Amino acid sequence: MSLVSGPGRAQVAHGGLPDDLQLVVAKHVEYIQTLDKRKDELEYWLTEHLRLNGVYWGLTALHLLGHPDALPRDETIDFVLSCQHKSGGFGPAPGHDAHMLYTVSAVQILVTVNALDELEERGKTGREGVGRYIAQLQSKDDGSFAGDEWGETDTRFLFGALNALSLLRQLSYIDVAKAVSYVHACANFDGGYGVSPGAESHAGQIFVCVGALAIADRLDLVDQDRLGGWLSERQLDSGGLNGRPEKLEDVCYSWWVVSSLAMIGKLDWIDRVKLAGFILRCQDPDLGGIADRPGDAVDVFHTVFGIAGLSLIGYPGLKPVDPI
Repeated sequence: MSLVSGPGRAQVAHGGLPDDLQLVVAKHVEYIQTLDKRKDELEYWLTEHLRLNGVYWGLTALHLLGHPDALPRDETIDFVLSCQHKSGGFGPAPGHDAHMLYTVSAVQILVTVNALDELEERGKTGREGVGRYIAQLQSKDDGSFAGDEWGETDTRFLFGALNALSLLRQLSYIDVAKAVSYVHACANFDGGYGVSPGAESHAGQIFVCVGALAIADRLDLVDQDRLGGWLSERQLDSGGLNGRPEKLEDVCYSWWVVSSLAMIGKLDWIDRVKLAGFILRCQDPDLGGIADRPGDAVDVFHTVFGIAGLSLIGYPGLKPVDPI
């Protein structure tokens, strides 16, 4: 996910939604701004393992809402750099182990706020060290990526590696062709992709696999019509999308499914107005934030992916987002 327009961005019909069903931009900005001011709440400390990801989610949502300066830039950079290890990788908060997922969020944040020079000047390593940390997690045997030194593999980690290294202009550090081969081995008969070869198709894994192939310029390997059909079947009567058959709709799939459709040029295979209505019904209109489903508790994870989904389908007033 980056803050530039990408292929396949469609438009929501302005007259297709009720007048009272609108995005409460000011409330969402205020909600995100208050997230780091809740240190007297147990939930704040129970989610410390997601802190760096949460900064990325909140920062991205604010940029899409047109309020890029709503979080203090210097404090944001200071926090990111405080999470780095001498290995080059980043943990979710100071004192936590480094992992691919947090390292990707760190790179995305620094690129978003144009602070890679700060990484060079004040980080425990410069971008060279970050790139080497990511590269050493690739398997020389099959091209997959581990999340950390303990060796768990997942196509999420592979996409994260390609995403971060592409932002750092360091794709040459890894064997891209072997990574592409591994993703291709994860393809299923239904057109989707799983967490590993032979695993069932899931919208989240489809996003990371198709995204990795897009970064590698190998979308020619995707069975685009079959995948488009599987993804379009994720839309339920409520207008929301689920991640796999027989599951409930969830706002986060407004990103995973729609971005995948955008990357293969099939955004018109879902009802964008119904999806927009579902996302907007998941808002807290009084305190801000977006939940997984109407009536549930809001969180920053669903807030950013709901807003990003609206951006992809062309909801008016939002900044464009690249589906990768």
